[in-house]
Amino acid sequence: MSTTTAEQRRRMAKSEYDAYLSTCPSRQLLATLSDKWIVLALTALETQPLRYSELRRKIAGVSQKMLTQTLRALERDGLVERSVKISVPISVTYSMTPLGHSLLRVVAQLKSWAEDNIEEVRAAQNTFDARPPQGKL
Repeated sequence: MSTTTAEQRRRMAKSEYDAYLSTCPSRQLLATLSDKWIVLALTALETQPLRYSELRRKIAGVSQKMLTQTLRALERDGLVERSVKISVPISVTYSMTPLGHSLLRVVAQLKSWAEDNIEEVRAAQNTFDARPPQGKL
């Protein structure tokens, strides 16, 4: 009877991840990453660390509550690091972690694609919306 090392067990578990399965933990990560505020926060931090107020100004339309939730989710997942500098007032800065930088390549492409293709998407939406209603399936 052969025994497996911890590293072999980790590799086996990792190979069993399949986001199409409802029990796969990567599904929750995909749900988090597909949020627009996540994408915008990550791309805002692409070039330099930013303070909370700078992020809020850069990401137009985000509420204080949503930005706080977004940054906490990114910090929890190890994508963003929060640094607190004791001063008056306290200074809180957010920066990308190496894991966040590895994800940034993907989300930056997604953001760019959306910006580059919005006119074609809007045209498709207008065409779809102009069609007569279809019967229920």
